[in-house]
Amino acid sequence: MALDGIFLKQVKNEIEKEAVSMRVEKVHQPSKEELVLILRGRNGQKKLLLSARANSPRIHFTTHAPENPKTPPMLCMLLRKHLTSAMITGFRQVDSDRILFIDFDSTNEIGDRVSLSLVIEIMAQHSNIILINSETNIIIDSLKRVDFSTSSVRQILPGLTYALPPKQFKLDLFSESYDKITEKILSFRNKNLSSAVLSSIEGISPIISREIAFRVSDNDEFCSELDENKKEKLKTVIAEIQETIKTDCTAPFIVEDENSRPVDFAFMEIKQYESVRKSVKEDSFSSLLDRFYYERDRLERTKQRSDDLYKKLGNLIQRISKKINLQIADLAQCADRETLRINAELISANLYRLEKGAPYYEVENYYDENKLIRIKADPALTPTANSQKYFKEYRKAKTAEKMLTELIEKNKEELEYLESVLDALSRADGEDEINEIRHELSENGYMKSKQKDSKNKSQKTLPPKKFMSEDGFTILVGRNNIQNDKLSLKTARGNDMWLHTQKIHGSHVIIVSDGKEISDLAIEQAAIIAAYNSKARYSSQVPVDYTLAKNLKKPNGAKPGLVIYHVYNTLFVKPDEKLVEKLMQ
Repeated sequence: MALDGIFLKQVKNEIEKEAVSMRVEKVHQPSKEELVLILRGRNGQKKLLLSARANSPRIHFTTHAPENPKTPPMLCMLLRKHLTSAMITGFRQVDSDRILFIDFDSTNEIGDRVSLSLVIEIMAQHSNIILINSETNIIIDSLKRVDFSTSSVRQILPGLTYALPPKQFKLDLFSESYDKITEKILSFRNKNLSSAVLSSIEGISPIISREIAFRVSDNDEFCSELDENKKEKLKTVIAEIQETIKTDCTAPFIVEDENSRPVDFAFMEIKQYESVRKSVKEDSFSSLLDRFYYERDRLERTKQRSDDLYKKLGNLIQRISKKINLQIADLAQCADRETLRINAELISANLYRLEKGAPYYEVENYYDENKLIRIKADPALTPTANSQKYFKEYRKAKTAEKMLTELIEKNKEELEYLESVLDALSRADGEDEINEIRHELSENGYMKSKQKDSKNKSQKTLPPKKFMSEDGFTILVGRNNIQNDKLSLKTARGNDMWLHTQKIHGSHVIIVSDGKEISDLAIEQAAIIAAYNSKARYSSQVPVDYTLAKNLKKPNGAKPGLVIYHVYNTLFVKPDEKLVEKLMQ
């Protein structure tokens, strides 16, 4: 799933058509490894995301710009100083390598024009974004500073001259002949064909290497095992790919699993997975990357910003689960309480013929066709005392059973609540949503507030997520349990429609009727939104209950987010990310 050099070239061509002559309006640094340039031009505003994250380095236009920190980092301030109001004059890529220059025409603090370049190097954990003076090649600063202790080969520090990373000995598809490329591939006799392709061609990712091998041989044989027909087929495949990229016939394709979850991408259709996975064409290279990396990066950002919440919830869930298991085991021991009662009654009924000192009593069990039964007894006690002892143990077991049943039910409700908070946290997008969940846990006594007041009064409460069905109905979605309660029990009117995934953690969803009869289309689209905003986001068939808001009730003492309803219908839907994004307001 690496962004390769050829894919980068397509992204570069796509961005270049719109970004050249646009000016930098704002610079943001959402995290220590990401930049967002807000560009303004004749056709409006664009957000250009540059990432040097180890597992997702890339550049593309985005509609999912990450939330910015309250205080901009020092590097962000420096970039604002140099790039704000600068005009983009061009993009340059080094051959088919994953190194891209964005050139700017800027002015310095005394008004002189200066040429600057942002260099984005896409090299896994060594990825970096570097600001240089393109006239002198002097480094101004970078996202990641590299000194001698990190690398003895190449340092990236302010004031040093920028030098390209060392070249790999690979062949360029744009400039080399397919004969020469094929010859180099076949020279790796002891490698699988896909591995040999990856070692020979510059700017291609593992998925393209495997695709070339698949189109030549289904078995990905060693190069030494290829016969003449397959060697000729290899030449043909290389020539076809060269023709595709040289004539700009590439297209953005994303590979999806059976649940439509993106798992890989390429600049051409991928056929190697056959019927197991499907290759879907996207609208643009930028939209492909935006979709592919958004969810992964969002989860990573959330994890970084809310690591204490994840740990706290994990510990609480583990502790309550253990408590429930112990209580269930204790409850199982109460199952013999009726035997204790019967023993007590049978001893009491036969007192006239039982004597003290016997280790057991043999009596007829009138509960079981008068069959003889042997009851263990304490020789130190009289038959009356033994009977009373069994009655006492019976009453104790009966009381314990009632208490344990209530405790187990209460703890299960608490476990359900904590798991719902964990689910909401996994879907949180930004610091404000995380803080609201933190506040919810604090309000319910699960953690101490870091502030004097349980919630900073100056902090604005986030509104529900808002969507609009294709036929004009407003759809509101809760972000957390407190908001779910408010949305379902206070905001919603009687004839508004309420939706929630059946027995699956997720957000409360409301269709605002606005005095009209709610359409089947609005219900279906709201159900898809409910399924997408739930733990079943990546399932193929999700049951979603829907009922009028007036049918909802809140049990006394129930945790936030819990409502009950008895009159409802159920709709089975498949979560659809593209539809959800389309309907979002």
